[in-house]
Amino acid sequence: MSAPNRNRLDAGGLIDRARPLGFSFDGTAYRGYEGDTLASALLANGVRLVGRSFKYHRPRGIVAAGAEEPNALVELRSGARREPNTRATVTELYDGLEAASQNRWPSLAFDALSLNRFLSPFLGAGFYYKTFMWPAALWEKLYEPVIRRAAGLGRAAAEADPDHYEKVTAFCDLLVIGAGPAGLMAALTAARSGARVILADEDFLPGGGLNAEAGDIDRRPAPAFAAHVVAELMSLPNVRVIRRTTVFGVYDSGTYGALERVSDHLPEPRPFQPRQRLWRLIARRAVLAAGATERPIVFGGNDRPGVMLAGAVGTYVQRHAALPGQKIALFANNDGAWRQMLAAHAAGAPVETLIDVRAEIDPALVAAAQAEGLRVLTSAQVIATHGKTLSGLTVATPSGTERVAADTLAVSGGWSPAVHLTCHHGGKPVWDDAIAAFVPGSCPPGLTVAGAARGVFGLGACLKDGAAKGAEAAEALGFSVPAPDVPEVADAPFALTPFWHVEGSKGAAFVDLQNDVTAKDVGIAHKEGFRSVELLKRYTTLGMATDQGRTSNVTGLAIMASLTGASIPETGTTIFRPPYTPVSLGALAGHHRGKDFRPVRLTPTHEWAREQGAVFIETGAWLRAQFFPRKGEKDWLETVSREVTAVRASVGLIDVSTFGKIDLQGADVGAFLDRVYINGFAALAVGKARYGVMLREDGLVMDDGTTARLAPEHYVMTTTTANAAKVFQHLEFCLQVLWPNLDVALSSVSEQWAQIAIAGPRARDVLARVADGDVSNDALPFMGAIEGTVMGGVRARLFRLSFSGELGYEIAVPARQGAALARALMAAGEEFGITPYGIEALGVMRIEKGHVSGNELSGQTTAGDLGFGRMASTKKDYIGRVMAARPGLTDPERPCFVGFKPVDRARRLRAGAHFLTLGAAPTMANDQGYMTSVAYSPHLGHWIGLGLIKRGPERLGERVRAYDPVRGEEIEVEICAPGFIDPEGVRLRG
Repeated sequence: MSAPNRNRLDAGGLIDRARPLGFSFDGTAYRGYEGDTLASALLANGVRLVGRSFKYHRPRGIVAAGAEEPNALVELRSGARREPNTRATVTELYDGLEAASQNRWPSLAFDALSLNRFLSPFLGAGFYYKTFMWPAALWEKLYEPVIRRAAGLGRAAAEADPDHYEKVTAFCDLLVIGAGPAGLMAALTAARSGARVILADEDFLPGGGLNAEAGDIDRRPAPAFAAHVVAELMSLPNVRVIRRTTVFGVYDSGTYGALERVSDHLPEPRPFQPRQRLWRLIARRAVLAAGATERPIVFGGNDRPGVMLAGAVGTYVQRHAALPGQKIALFANNDGAWRQMLAAHAAGAPVETLIDVRAEIDPALVAAAQAEGLRVLTSAQVIATHGKTLSGLTVATPSGTERVAADTLAVSGGWSPAVHLTCHHGGKPVWDDAIAAFVPGSCPPGLTVAGAARGVFGLGACLKDGAAKGAEAAEALGFSVPAPDVPEVADAPFALTPFWHVEGSKGAAFVDLQNDVTAKDVGIAHKEGFRSVELLKRYTTLGMATDQGRTSNVTGLAIMASLTGASIPETGTTIFRPPYTPVSLGALAGHHRGKDFRPVRLTPTHEWAREQGAVFIETGAWLRAQFFPRKGEKDWLETVSREVTAVRASVGLIDVSTFGKIDLQGADVGAFLDRVYINGFAALAVGKARYGVMLREDGLVMDDGTTARLAPEHYVMTTTTANAAKVFQHLEFCLQVLWPNLDVALSSVSEQWAQIAIAGPRARDVLARVADGDVSNDALPFMGAIEGTVMGGVRARLFRLSFSGELGYEIAVPARQGAALARALMAAGEEFGITPYGIEALGVMRIEKGHVSGNELSGQTTAGDLGFGRMASTKKDYIGRVMAARPGLTDPERPCFVGFKPVDRARRLRAGAHFLTLGAAPTMANDQGYMTSVAYSPHLGHWIGLGLIKRGPERLGERVRAYDPVRGEEIEVEICAPGFIDPEGVRLRG
């Protein structure tokens, strides 16, 4: 272990010195304390170099103390829990933490790719747009592989994430975002009125800037005041305080997205605890109190390790008792930075020099600095820095240049309110000359802004503004708000002189530290015409890094404004979008991963089918019985052939519960169905079912199925398994958007009903033993639909439908009765040798019968292609009718639906094979169509197929080649009608 905490103050801070924590960085062991962040612990241990820049691989150190950190991106943990690109400034230290630097090779101290800095004159803004244009042949062979290898930051874990993530929805009257002085007062004021309040703060220690404040509030040190307020809030039953939680997005209807880092501060989550939790917060009102971000000043060498934001230096000293260095200098343009350095000096930080671009500074501040023996340089600018890590500065003063010894330079160019969330509904921030910053413009409905986030600087002002905004929100919600009890804190005047860029500085002057964008790059964008803020952003990548330009956007805009001669508000600003800070994909997915990504749905007869020895297969989200093998059968084909033969000879049973089932009720259902189906349904008689085809708006077939009319205003629609959700969504759209005036109510009842099909010559005999009523041909004719009971009183719906081409019925009962129905049917059919069959046998029989299914309903076929042209009504309008008449969809050369059988009956057909005329070369130009479905027909004794071929119905009897380039096979086939068995339909009407 290195010398422990050589840069740690002997006293002070909010760390718990009684609880030391061991951690490592790049394999070296260090020690910190509870209450440290990884960044503060590194600084306390004298670690200044923490990473390498993205493009030039320049050495980089810690700059900030919060989420705005652009440099200190590290890799945490190892193995399956390895997490790249984590900001050291917001990483809560824990015992055993493993951290590693990234974007370097072979080591952080010696990075081979740092040679890129010598190529910087050639790697400026837009170089990739200009450099890799010639020769074009080298793009895929050389340029792209090299660029992809060099791109990216960090390494993702190569193993599956062992942790789990939660999603939670919570409701409140008032959501307060940020637990700084304004946020705490807003939450406390509203909470005392009785409003339900949620206070979300991204830090593990609520209090915001109060935790780094040196003064007293209400006769308590500022951190103690924050802790007192938080304790009161947590004691109230109507308040929820969520720590380690970042509100990252504002969405519609008062909905906010937030990410809680539940276990990121632990080596691994505790049992039954998630790693992270995604909150969906629904608030009647919200107060944004996210504070403000300090801006740097751009000058030569401003990226050297040891150059930091002044507020960050103050935070590390006051909150963490960590010294960023042993010789601290300040370079600023505002009084607030002076006060921070004076407070840090009083706390024990070795502040030596105060450098200010201004000539006139508050005399009281100058006197206080000089009284402490600090050197003051006014009208001065830092023009260069020195050392691998900072060891000195070159300062330009009115009397010339001089060298100033410093290992830490605290920089402050002012403060930018954190307006990000106010822009998530498209609102644009507006420029405020008084503070030289953008402040919120129009906000999302229900959101107000308090404190520094709206440009109210000064501790006392923030406390009052937060209380006022909390009271306003509570009163707007109808609560009686007692007079806010706001502590009196005297604020010093705000004084700042806008200053952005030291134009005479030496060396690269960085605007965006994370993306290596320099002031020179902004100048190149200006020269080449990319002056619009959106073009500037994309041409230079300014503000496009993971920090969203928190410390760089305004400075970059100011430099562009000076080049164009326009003001900053005239130059404009980009708009911020969610998320405010990066959100892990694991949190967004929650439990929806692996098998839970789309949970497997089991049919009501699943356990019964398992008992029967079924082999299951995933069909969409469902697990269905594929076939039921018996002992001695050598392969699946023998099993399926047995099942098909049994059905056609006697009777078989299959669960078809997975078909989509939609209940439609209302006086206008018939008219509605007429508009969504190509064929008519308004005249459908009660007790009858009808096959229908549904088109998309572009005229292509969406789905097919049957709809039965159970009562004058009650219909039941079935859809294919694959399209159940899509069809329901389509119908809802039609009702809610296209025809909201129709009296129609929809409900998906797919899970409410088990549905079992029986088919075969003895199907009626089996049904008669289970049904409680008459199921004769007269009582239940073909395409009939009746309601009744089965099994001695179980509510049922009986449909006489057939997908197999045999006499068939479908029996629907409540889902909980599905397994009982299957057992009852098996018992009733035992005399006839009833056979359970799976979807493979069903597929064989539908191909033998020539029915279309998913392979043909591919989203590329029309009703005419599939032989349904005569079904399409010419007496009514329906969705897709006009678009279906387009020339391309009515071209007689379009592939149409027909059957195929091999000329050599011993040959096997292959789905996906393309059709070519005899003797034609296998080229796209000669492609005639393709085979959509194939099956071995035990009835015919050979393979058969269905497919689409040009002018198919006109070419019955013609021979063509079925060419399968994937398997390297080719077979001669004969075009035939698609119905191979009982084309007249005698069996199903028997």
